[in-house]
Amino acid sequence: MFSYIKGEIVEVRDNKIVLENNGMGYEIFVSGYALKSFSEVINTEVKVYTYFQVKEDGVALFGFYSEEEKNMFLNLISVAGLGPKGAINILSSANANDLSVIIASGDVLSLSKIKGIGKKTAERLITELKDKVEVVGNVNVAQSFEGVTNSEIEDAVVVLMSLGLSKMEATTRAREVYEQNDTAEDIIRKSLVNS
Repeated sequence: MFSYIKGEIVEVRDNKIVLENNGMGYEIFVSGYALKSFSEVINTEVKVYTYFQVKEDGVALFGFYSEEEKNMFLNLISVAGLGPKGAINILSSANANDLSVIIASGDVLSLSKIKGIGKKTAERLITELKDKVEVVGNVNVAQSFEGVTNSEIEDAVVVLMSLGLSKMEATTRAREVYEQNDTAEDIIRKSLVNS
């Protein structure tokens, strides 16, 4: 019904924003990543991509910072048993591009570490979405994850987070610089050099 709404962000709450447009304040549920991005542009006019949910017990408006995030959300809710709130929860744990890489590479382990997703759900998401997701940028999925003993990237992410990076930034940097046979130290060094 609503593709997007342009307006001024007047309030940021735990998991939602209030977007004012023509004297109306729209309460919009957003992911953790979108919330962080919208927090940086409060009292500024923005374009919020939206999904309008109608249920028997009420309606809800979900918002996204980018079209990529909205497309990933739509892919997620197309999977049986996963509703909009579950999809927003997943997008709060991994940004759309990272999630695309995880799904396209069939990385059940990383996906099942997201809060609310067990191994069976992770496998179902990968099976149903593997051919639907699009990885943005020059990411060679096979090379990015081949031979990774997830602990190398995980250890590097923990150290990068201790240096003040958000989980999203640390994970993105670690995955961008990772090359086959890198140790956690190699990943950290290259992440800091390329910052």
